[in-house]
Amino acid sequence: MPKTSPRSANAPAAAAAAQRGPLATPAEVAAYLGVPVKTLYQWKYRGIGPNVYKVGRHLRYRWSEVDAWVTGQSAYDLAV
Repeated sequence: MPKTSPRSANAPAAAAAAQRGPLATPAEVAAYLGVPVKTLYQWKYRGIGPNVYKVGRHLRYRWSEVDAWVTGQSAYDLAV
């Protein structure tokens, strides 16, 4: 069985990231993660969620940091 290159394995994620803007609203991140918006606010308060930034009086997330946070949440080492 031929091995796939890491670049081709990440192609769907890269394509999805290209369609998103650089910053996301809490509602967009909540929908992406499948959690309520209130959970994001709780994570922000506890300091356990993805990095969040204030732009004026609005909260915004960087998609790259959300993806990195999700990757870091892996409970198991799935690398072969």
